[in-house]
Amino acid sequence: MPKSMSVVREAIAGDEADDAMAEREAAGQVAAGRRVLPIVEGVVLVAALLAPLVLQDYLTVFATRVIILALFALSFDLVSGYAGIMSFGQALFFGSAGYGVALLARDLDITNIFLVLPAGTIIGLTFALLLGGFLLLGRHPSSVIFVSLGTLTGSYAADRLARGWYYLGGQNGIPSIAPMTLGGYEFSEGPAFYYLVLGILVVVYLLCRFLVRSQFGLALAGLRENEQRIAFFGYKAQHLKAIIFTIGGGVAGLAGSLYAFHEGFVWPNMVGVVVSTQVVLYVLFGGSGTLIGAVIGAIIVEGVSFWLSDNYRDIWPIILGLLLLLVILFRPLGLISFVLGERERVGSFGANPKEKRNAAP
Repeated sequence: MPKSMSVVREAIAGDEADDAMAEREAAGQVAAGRRVLPIVEGVVLVAALLAPLVLQDYLTVFATRVIILALFALSFDLVSGYAGIMSFGQALFFGSAGYGVALLARDLDITNIFLVLPAGTIIGLTFALLLGGFLLLGRHPSSVIFVSLGTLTGSYAADRLARGWYYLGGQNGIPSIAPMTLGGYEFSEGPAFYYLVLGILVVVYLLCRFLVRSQFGLALAGLRENEQRIAFFGYKAQHLKAIIFTIGGGVAGLAGSLYAFHEGFVWPNMVGVVVSTQVVLYVLFGGSGTLIGAVIGAIIVEGVSFWLSDNYRDIWPIILGLLLLLVILFRPLGLISFVLGERERVGSFGANPKEKRNAAP
């Protein structure tokens, strides 16, 4: 064999070894990065479990409200952070479910937890399916602006309808909702209601995590990054959007049902633009496309709002607005981006074949 040929082969072999080593190092870095997410989730869960043990009674009531709003934030993160649907009307599903269970309690005396929570979830699913079918399943693909303005219009219309409909209480809403019950037990404000809501949040969170890490979640991630390429691969992009939009509506409906019974009344703002904007801020502040970022965003925004309103009563909205603006400007991926890499938004969907070869003895 000519000497020059052996040198070339040795060089190629050396390059392949270097490439394999680089791939293994990169895979190790990515794997290490992925381990950060469970740590963050575990820390948040432990803190939430211990909160009622150290908080005063009125703060436990406040913390329960925050956990419900974190569940609401999950619904927006599903449709925005994973499917790229900017829904500015998420409160429509949240508030409509709240009104629905309030009417069940007021007119039919139905307060059983196994009836009202599924009913609220179905109400949110139904409204999201109807609105999503109208906005997303037309003959031509819907633009981001069209969907954003369509959901915003739906939320505004629901707000005006609730304010002008006497049956729904008009401007005053529906007060004095009977407590949610389980047999003869009534869920009142306090640790019992808190742990109930926390348990529901954990279950929904795990289901959402399973969903976004499935093959369906991979398609959603591709849809968010490059919709045209996903359509080229044969996926019906608008159908995928409608499915996740409907699921997000169901999660928002569940949160709205819990919120109505926890607060004891519902009012038009629950379906309006203000609450729709509020949930957007939660997700942008915490970090979209990670699920845990939505939870953290809701906790921090509500916690900071509570503290500012107590200490700076005249100017606290201005301070909060500036804080949110700074975070969104300088950390577009939210506070969670300080500890999680951007790849965490997509995750791993199976081992790389090269990785398997390199790992083989």
